[in-house]
Amino acid sequence: MKIVVDAMGGDFAPQNVVAGAVEAVKEYNVCVTLVGISERIEEELKKHQFPKDSIEIVHAPDVVAMNDAATVVMRQKRNSSINIGMGLLKKEGYGAFVSAGNTGACVAASTFVLGMIPGVDRPGIGCIFPSLKKFTFIIDVGANTAAKPEHLLQYAKMAKVYARTVLDRPEPSIGLLNIGEEECKGTGLEKEAHKLLEEKEPLFIGNIEANEVFTGKSDCIVCDGYVGNITLKVAEGMVESIGKLLKREIMKNPIAIFGALLLKSSLSDAKKSVDYSEHGAAPLLGIDGLVLISHGRSTPKAIKNSIRAAKEQIEHNVLKKIKEEMAQNA
Repeated sequence: MKIVVDAMGGDFAPQNVVAGAVEAVKEYNVCVTLVGISERIEEELKKHQFPKDSIEIVHAPDVVAMNDAATVVMRQKRNSSINIGMGLLKKEGYGAFVSAGNTGACVAASTFVLGMIPGVDRPGIGCIFPSLKKFTFIIDVGANTAAKPEHLLQYAKMAKVYARTVLDRPEPSIGLLNIGEEECKGTGLEKEAHKLLEEKEPLFIGNIEANEVFTGKSDCIVCDGYVGNITLKVAEGMVESIGKLLKREIMKNPIAIFGALLLKSSLSDAKKSVDYSEHGAAPLLGIDGLVLISHGRSTPKAIKNSIRAAKEQIEHNVLKKIKEEMAQNA
């Protein structure tokens, strides 16, 4: 089963994408299809050594910029790496699509080209957050900024399947991101979603406040894409700032430098747990196909781990299990 990769997606494409794909085929024994401007892909591949039969190139002449509107991409750039790459998933032998490119374009193209799973109205992007209990899976972090209560219930059902099959949580708890624990808190969306989740999702444990996201109080957290994306960006900025602040303070004191050397292994493990490049791409759930969205600033390591994440979803039959879950609740 081949994993399709958008070679032109991201701030450092195609260099980082090609380099990450090469690392993935060597480390994870996968076959990758790179979609994009073939001449540029071939030029980058010449810099690497890899099994020649493990990487396929599919030409796509149009390039989607990070600031392109999704409507423009769908109407004027139909031969982009995103559109052509999504189309490959409808053919036999292609299992997943990975892109570090324009998120809006990926969501629009996947919805238009692949369609939705029966029982799901809007797609949601899921993201693994580090927590005191290893991880918390949050959905949606940016696909649907105009969510309805029933969308959040659908996200909960899909998050539950993902946590069980990929993240090894047999009975994952589900919380609703809100401004307070009481069910009367929040906007109309959160209030109605709370009632719906309480009625139809047995694993729902109630509202989760933002300061509890990293405690691991809930295995899965649902929210609309606007709130989720802000939460994600605040978390990313916080991690980067704390790392720089810690390094700056350590360098001021020779004793602190010595202590940091003694704690090098522990600090390295902590850094690894909050490094987005370790976790790979975020799954776009609800689409009738496996679509993963990676960070726009993805390094080769991030691309490599995004391909690994795609391989895991294929092996765990995530798409099939989500379809089964949604069919049961139709």
